[in-house]
Amino acid sequence: MSTIVTRAGKGSALSYTEVDNNFTNLNTDKYQSGGALGTPASATLTNATGLPLSTGVTGTLSAANGGTGVANNSASTLTISGSFASTFTITGTTSVTFPTSGTLATLNGNETLTTKTLTNPTVNNYTEGVVAIGTVTTASTISLTNGTVQTATLTASTACTFTMPTATAGKSFILLLKQAASTGNGSATFTGVKWGTAGAPTITATAGKMDILTFVSDGTNWYGSVAAGYTP
Repeated sequence: MSTIVTRAGKGSALSYTEVDNNFTNLNTDKYQSGGALGTPASATLTNATGLPLSTGVTGTLSAANGGTGVANNSASTLTISGSFASTFTITGTTSVTFPTSGTLATLNGNETLTTKTLTNPTVNNYTEGVVAIGTVTTASTISLTNGTVQTATLTASTACTFTMPTATAGKSFILLLKQAASTGNGSATFTGVKWGTAGAPTITATAGKMDILTFVSDGTNWYGSVAAGYTP
């Protein structure tokens, strides 16, 4: 920016030469609408709009200024800098929808997956959920919501009717059915269960004994079998 000499600054009238120089300098420095500023060494923009970021800016916009801090590349990688620096490698055309809240599953943490379908997985050393029903009296409804290994203890000399869960194809569970430790003679029946040739089993009546009943469903019926007379 050229220097303009003013009467107030000089403290006296301007000479003809100073007036001519002022006009020359103003003409050199003037800004015309639509004109280019050239290549200034530095500039500070306040409340500027309409900057053509897609075509008029070169270089990489830093994360501190709202960018990624990483130049675009053809290696199919997306890099995020900052406190949680990460690099994602894309191996094919991908469309991913992220949840609006919550946390994505981690690769090495403990996760609870709800209503998910695993196709052809290999599961090693897995543990089924265990539900301790406790002591039952004359009636009990079985729910598989919290586990497929169920335990229950019969009340002495009491017949208990177990109501089965909805028959859903592919579901199965085990019931560990015990007699009370110092008494026995409790009995059990199960609604809507089809048994083998021998028919519905007679629960072992001896105090402290346990029968293991296994049930599997085809979507229409529950099918049961029993292994009796265990000592827990």
